Amino acid sequence: MQLRTAVLFPGQGAQYVGMAADLIERLPAVARLFARGSELTGRDLTAAVKNGPEETLSRTDVSQPAIFLHSMAVLMAIEAQRGAPLQADYTCGLSLGEYSALVFAGAVDMEDALEIVAVRGRCMQAAAEAGKGGMVSLLGLALPQVEDLVAEVRGGEVLAVSNWNAPLQTVVSGEEAALARIEALAPSRGARRVVRLNVAGAFHSPLMAPAAEQLRPCLERLTIQRPRVPFIPNRAGRPVDDPGEIRRLLIEQVTGAVLWAPTVQYLSDARVDRAIEAGPGRVVAGLVKGVTRALEVTPAATWSDAEACAARTR
Repeated sequence: MQLRTAVLFPGQGAQYVGMAADLIERLPAVARLFARGSELTGRDLTAAVKNGPEETLSRTDVSQPAIFLHSMAVLMAIEAQRGAPLQADYTCGLSLGEYSALVFAGAVDMEDALEIVAVRGRCMQAAAEAGKGGMVSLLGLALPQVEDLVAEVRGGEVLAVSNWNAPLQTVVSGEEAALARIEALAPSRGARRVVRLNVAGAFHSPLMAPAAEQLRPCLERLTIQRPRVPFIPNRAGRPVDDPGEIRRLLIEQVTGAVLWAPTVQYLSDARVDRAIEAGPGRVVAGLVKGVTRALEVTPAATWSDAEACAARTR
């Protein structure tokens, strides 16, 4: 029986100093791609991924294009070693990773996606600096319990579910006072673990509305084709192939919750056996395990990882 495959892409937070360094050295096309990214962002992304420092690489306006470029570099490395395009039955990405997935699916041109990602990173960095919000991860509570808790402690401030990562793992984003209240109350309501995330702002919440409005004109001009590989957007949890709906969901995603748990559940129900996580880190692989153990995820971040993935997918 032929195995069913998905290609998954990480989002912000997966970056680390040294990422993509070997791919830049081995593939001239990757080096040129990072040089183009540096032109668009006005920052030396090659130096940032190779040498850091970590505080520079972790900036939203640096990490987002760097992660996107790393994902593209991994695809280039896999396909160079396969001698043919990588095939898959489904693709999706975590937040920022949606842009990588759309390029892989043939729905968006890579250069166009890079330009959008550069703008997205700048807009979200500015929105994070303008606000005083953050994010808190809650482990051990089902989504309805978290939603009830949010409604109870929100008061007059911004607080919203931002990521539904697994049946019992949810992230909330919002203003500082509201976050402090949910941190204090959640353990008494059954949360096994409450973790303040080390992020620049309240991503995927209404506090990102200025970023969404700045990004909207760019996305409205973006050429989007029907995906050649079934694409599952974060806001839908099911495949979407209509370019207009994909565009709307990309805008909505900036302020709306990432529905990762139903996305992974869809892959599981569709009997996807294996997946490749194309890009830095192993964040996606860890989140998939929180939903199902039946889907084997292979992280691919380096040249040797790409070599192994090429061999397995021939």
